[in-house]
Amino acid sequence: MRNIVLNYLLLPLFAGLSFSVAAAPGASTMPKEPVPVVSQMDAAAGKVNLNTADALTLQKELNGIGKAKAEAIVAYRDAHGPFASVDELLEIKGIGTALLERNRDKVMVE
Repeated sequence: MRNIVLNYLLLPLFAGLSFSVAAAPGASTMPKEPVPVVSQMDAAAGKVNLNTADALTLQKELNGIGKAKAEAIVAYRDAHGPFASVDELLEIKGIGTALLERNRDKVMVE
């Protein structure tokens, strides 16, 4: 009777342990060198290009721009084509003059 109880308790324990060890990533899956991050910023000026930046870059680099507004900027660009000027940001709902002026020195259009 004791053998049966031990089998029911220990067998799932060892089986679960073997699955977790097999599923754990090995050291060979880690990159040997750091992967460079590609940014949509102009390196010389330190500005974000509105025509090439993705939503995550816009969200990180601009003040007062969260996920929703960054996605709205990208959606506007996809729907209306590339930005002709920085002032075109005013056409996007939720972006006003104050927000544009706060970020004017951080954005550019090429």
